[in-house]
Amino acid sequence: MNKNKKILIVEDDLISAEYLKELLERERYEIVDIISSGKEAIEFCKENECDLVLMDIMLEDNISGCEAALEIERYKPDIKIIFLTAYAEDEMIEYAFEAKAYGYLIKPYREKEILATVKLAFSHEREPQINIKEDKISLKNGYVYDLKEGKLFKDGEEVALGKRALKLIEILAKNKNKSVSNEQIANYIWGDVKEVSTLRALIHRIRKTLGKDLIKNINSMGYKIA
Repeated sequence: MNKNKKILIVEDDLISAEYLKELLERERYEIVDIISSGKEAIEFCKENECDLVLMDIMLEDNISGCEAALEIERYKPDIKIIFLTAYAEDEMIEYAFEAKAYGYLIKPYREKEILATVKLAFSHEREPQINIKEDKISLKNGYVYDLKEGKLFKDGEEVALGKRALKLIEILAKNKNKSVSNEQIANYIWGDVKEVSTLRALIHRIRKTLGKDLIKNINSMGYKIA
């Protein structure tokens, strides 16, 4: 049950932090503390029980949320991290992958997106992470996504896909065997939250080319690639 899940909020905007706290407590998650600095977050996680950290990237001290997340992952790899950020830039997303984060939430927060992302993070155990420094990620049915070239191949031959389809394959490949929420995917592809029907239409077109079993729908809240 949610009441057994302990969440730490690391956010230097008190109004935003209290909003997250109220929303998650309403869903019966336990908020163990609200912390405003990276240094405090690291020390708290070293000394206390915690299942998930909502980590703001920009904090009030000289340790960024990205640096704090990497340090927490080093000492407590079982703690799940979700980044909080006002930016949907590729660089911020790369930080999330490097810190083995389960996702990121874009400000201003949307209640549905928050709850879906947290629920997805708790829906499965930590999977082995893809080393994104590797050029190629092997996928199901002989597909290989080339990070360096930004292209998808099968049996050595390039698969013709549009720019948005490749962006979708990229974010799912970087999170291979992990669920990625509809909101996260939309933010990565379009830089904004889109209607679910827009994403579904893109998935449908991709499946016509790649087959139906490569990209799987997860409880209508997101997708993963095998």
